[in-house]
Amino acid sequence: MISVGIDVSKGKSTVCILKPGGEVVKPPFEIDHAVEKLDALVSLINSFDEETRVVLEDTGHYHLPVASYLSSHGIFVCCVNALRMKKFCAQSIRRAKTDKIDAVRIASFGITYWSELTKAYDTPDTYAELRFLARQYYQITSILVKAKVNFSNLLDRVMPGISNLLQNNKGNHKLTEFVDRYIHFQALLDMGEKKFTADYCKWAKKMGYRCNERKAAEIYALAQNGIPSLPNSQSVKIAVREAIKMIHSTEESRNTILAQMQILCKTLPKYSVVRDMNCIGDVLAPRIIAEIGDVRRFKNKHALIAYAGIDAPPYQSGTFNASERKISKRGNSYLRKTGYEIMQSLIKHKPADDSVYDFIQKKRSEGKCGKEAMIAGLNKFLRVYYGRVMERYSELYVFRKCIHF
Repeated sequence: MISVGIDVSKGKSTVCILKPGGEVVKPPFEIDHAVEKLDALVSLINSFDEETRVVLEDTGHYHLPVASYLSSHGIFVCCVNALRMKKFCAQSIRRAKTDKIDAVRIASFGITYWSELTKAYDTPDTYAELRFLARQYYQITSILVKAKVNFSNLLDRVMPGISNLLQNNKGNHKLTEFVDRYIHFQALLDMGEKKFTADYCKWAKKMGYRCNERKAAEIYALAQNGIPSLPNSQSVKIAVREAIKMIHSTEESRNTILAQMQILCKTLPKYSVVRDMNCIGDVLAPRIIAEIGDVRRFKNKHALIAYAGIDAPPYQSGTFNASERKISKRGNSYLRKTGYEIMQSLIKHKPADDSVYDFIQKKRSEGKCGKEAMIAGLNKFLRVYYGRVMERYSELYVFRKCIHF
């Protein structure tokens, strides 16, 4: 057996090749992430007469070019969880750390756990695209949240209290469009109540909102009693309008990403099954599918639950056996987040005859707090998800087999 340990970094990697007993086949050397260099590594690996496995650490996205290239050339590649590799390397008494030392330790990991090494799962293109888009969706959502917080802070200083009278709802931007037009309470007061009311009704009608003189009167009264802490200056106008542009453009970007995720999901057999589940619409369905990926890669439902990081590993020593255990949180945090949103949706809509919602209510009746009940519900949801999707794939397999014969 030969273990090829690769310590991956941005744009380059350090490679070390070992045999059992620490025998060095090739001492640590550097390679760039270029076709010519990786081809040379492929040739070197294929030149060995013994079974050879490549081991590397799962390092975000830096390892992907190397892992995918070697896998495409038929080489066994194992991507090891970063935490597991860290704990293995921490066993050494010496705390020295260099790329060469790390490559040796990764190769040693391959020798030590040879029988446990699993070949990296070759993700189908659709799932890979979905996962990539999902990460972009979360990044853009994070930017959008910050943009909204910034806008809210500006409102408190130019139109304090206006968000209590006007809001952005799904499908419209009434609040931001109103602020974009008037910017500051002082602008309303300078117009006078009569002129403002007429202008507000004209604007509302043009934008497709309800023309309401009473609402205009409430806004004007708020302006009379409000105390803005920023002046009605050109600098403030620019800052407010740019904040509004940021919100609108970010929302448009997020919707574009989500639309592409929906298009990809509709090509998958499981999409209709997932959409039929209660409280999972066109926003949550692509996200949960993107995070779980191809469910067939999990050997059972328990593996999927562990992947989500909501499993509670047993803790027993001697006569002690822990009865209260916490979830591991060693899994896909985005999957937990999306699953938590699904549980919130179930609690909000209270669907009848839904096994997951009923399970949440059961746990609550047993004295579990809201969060514990939701985690238990998510555990139940993933078991149901696994069963239904696997059943769908089984049906398709039988159907295709019948057609073939």
